[in-house]
Amino acid sequence: MTRVKLVNHASVYQRYMPNLTLSNEQVIELVKQLPEAQQREVYKILSLRQWGRWESLSNYAIEKTRIVAKERGYDWDTMTEEEKEDFIDQIVHEK
Repeated sequence: MTRVKLVNHASVYQRYMPNLTLSNEQVIELVKQLPEAQQREVYKILSLRQWGRWESLSNYAIEKTRIVAKERGYDWDTMTEEEKEDFIDQIVHEK
């Protein structure tokens, strides 16, 4: 279950509304009922909350790729985009 705290943003004092306990499915269904602009805002907020994790994972992957490239006699930082794509393709399709 997801605990949702609804806030009345129209109020200057941001009076809190009652707490609701909703399942993930219920939250998703509620978001689907929002106008498209508000759905995009919800997606933006959720995406931004995850940005640090994505950035960390991306940096980790880049460093590991540099190491594998070096082990195979390549310099990742001097490779062209096409060379990088070919290199990754070779790695992915290795047996």
